[in-house]
Amino acid sequence: MRITTALCSVALAGAFVSSTFAQDNLPSAPSAALERRRPATPPAQQPAPTSQPEVKQEQKPAAPVLESLDPTPHPAPQQATEAAPPPTPPPASAPAESSQSSPAANSDQTVIRSTVNEVNVVFTVIDKHNHYVKDLKESDFRVLDDKKPPASIRNFSSETNLPLRVGLLIDASNSIRDRFRFEQQAAIEFLNQIIRPNRDQAFVLGFDTTPEITQDFTGNPEKLANGVRLLRPGGGTAMYDAVYGACRDKLAKTESAQGGLRRAIILVSDGEDNQSRVTRDDAIEEAQRAEVIVYAISTNVSGTKTRGDKILETIAEATGGRAFFPFKIEEVSDAFSQIQEELRSQYAISYKPADFGADGKYRSIDIEAVNKKYKVRSRKGYFAPKAEGGAIGGQ
Repeated sequence: MRITTALCSVALAGAFVSSTFAQDNLPSAPSAALERRRPATPPAQQPAPTSQPEVKQEQKPAAPVLESLDPTPHPAPQQATEAAPPPTPPPASAPAESSQSSPAANSDQTVIRSTVNEVNVVFTVIDKHNHYVKDLKESDFRVLDDKKPPASIRNFSSETNLPLRVGLLIDASNSIRDRFRFEQQAAIEFLNQIIRPNRDQAFVLGFDTTPEITQDFTGNPEKLANGVRLLRPGGGTAMYDAVYGACRDKLAKTESAQGGLRRAIILVSDGEDNQSRVTRDDAIEEAQRAEVIVYAISTNVSGTKTRGDKILETIAEATGGRAFFPFKIEEVSDAFSQIQEELRSQYAISYKPADFGADGKYRSIDIEAVNKKYKVRSRKGYFAPKAEGGAIGGQ
């Protein structure tokens, strides 16, 4: 037994020596190699979580057919990026500019910011019979900016051919259910007549409790008509949210290669709002910032002006537009026709304000005709840009 025990001790000692020798002179065992790989496995697993968001981002733009607008007055950066995909033309032009040398691109941005102190106003002139006056000159008008004459007039023209960017906003709440189909058809006829496929673009937005886009910007009349037909009445009324979101997320971002645009909203509603998260003043302010003219068509058929009608009138007048009150359903088409004529009978003036300060404050605009028989309709004012730069009035 003692001999066996001694032999075992010798064997164990030999194994210990051989193992020590192996650790000093032989390559690592597979288990040791696995131990070294274990710290490396987490990085190998890390791409898996990062690849999942990438898949979601690729699927995101193509997923929704209808786009919801978030009318929060102070949007987070994520909301701004979510609203960016619909206007596809600007991204298409961006690569062409980026393909050029970077100094050229920087110089272009410098030129844009050099025109900060220029105000652009589109306005309409009518006589005492409400007929449009189209043959006036710059000397036929007086302009006051913040109650002072401008330092200089940069440009004046009769703008009957500027490209249009139009948002058709239709109240799809329960309150207008009775005449909804007729208004849909009148809106389709209006878009067919006003939109020139190679020059103008429009989008269709229906709103009840929330605003939803059924057709994004396009110059295709068939797509616009289909967008109108997709609207279905039901729910409450979030009119202010719809106007606010349409101005901020859609019309404020439009541009034109020709250098000039007329931005307009055609608002078809009874004016009664019971669901919005923003106020009437918020909606007006955003329209003024985006240089949007609002034309309102009331759906009230009671025969008398209601509180909602007065709200529509206030929004339209503050933005240089006009409110229509077709108390008979047959008069809705006439209202659309008058809006079409007005959009083709406007003037445009650009000027440099006197004593201008890039402080973000509101400045009033007052344009009058020298001939007192004429009445001028224009937006009531604008918000000066902050010191960072950007064109006055929202561009």
